[in-house]
Amino acid sequence: MTQTLAGRVALVTGGARGIGRATALKLASAGCDVAINYYNSHAEATALCDQVRDMGRRAIAIKGSVGDPESVKDIFESFTETFNRLDILISNAASGVLKPVMQMNRKHWRWCLETNALALVLLSQEAIKLMADGGRIIALSSLGSSRAIPDYGFVGASKAALESLVRSLAQELGQRGIRVNTVSAGVVDTDALSHFPNREELLESFSQRNPTGKSMVPEHVADGVYLLCLPEAEMINGQTLVVDGGFAISG
Repeated sequence: MTQTLAGRVALVTGGARGIGRATALKLASAGCDVAINYYNSHAEATALCDQVRDMGRRAIAIKGSVGDPESVKDIFESFTETFNRLDILISNAASGVLKPVMQMNRKHWRWCLETNALALVLLSQEAIKLMADGGRIIALSSLGSSRAIPDYGFVGASKAALESLVRSLAQELGQRGIRVNTVSAGVVDTDALSHFPNREELLESFSQRNPTGKSMVPEHVADGVYLLCLPEAEMINGQTLVVDGGFAISG
């Protein structure tokens, strides 16, 4: 592909596997240098950095927990040891507890909200210091933000909060030349989906009910992220781009 994002620097959280990994590779193929944040996946992050370097880009792996304010500061301290600017922030790292709402407690609530929603604020507060010439902030959400999915209640609530924060950040940062948007993905076959007891049922139902009749892979979501990073997306701000083959419009 052409180097549409040549010279840009991107930070992808949760970038070692799944959608994060696909996004890092997509941005690198478009010309970006990439910082890959991870928490437990050191080997995968290191291997991905090697792959990005083989494409002629700079790459670093940074360990850190995105829901912890001090850890986020450490992530950016490590980032600035290599890069002096940031053009694209992808808030992809996510976690949660998969149980019925009636079995949840405050600890579960805080974990979901801090990791999936507060993280965007913490990351953005540090990122804008390095976005003197404007930039893109893109958060990854899911259809659970607006649909009731069994055992997904707290995670879905955190994704709804995330999308609301994206709208507020878009309003606050627009005059700085920073565009903030969400990519909401349908059912994607990743390691995260393996934690769902009905994984196979979800995949089959999704492919049958979306108008394309196809299953989704991480690269489909990465393509959506890439579109929002293009210069042509200058006037897209505070929006949620749904990448699901049309599943959400099909009842």
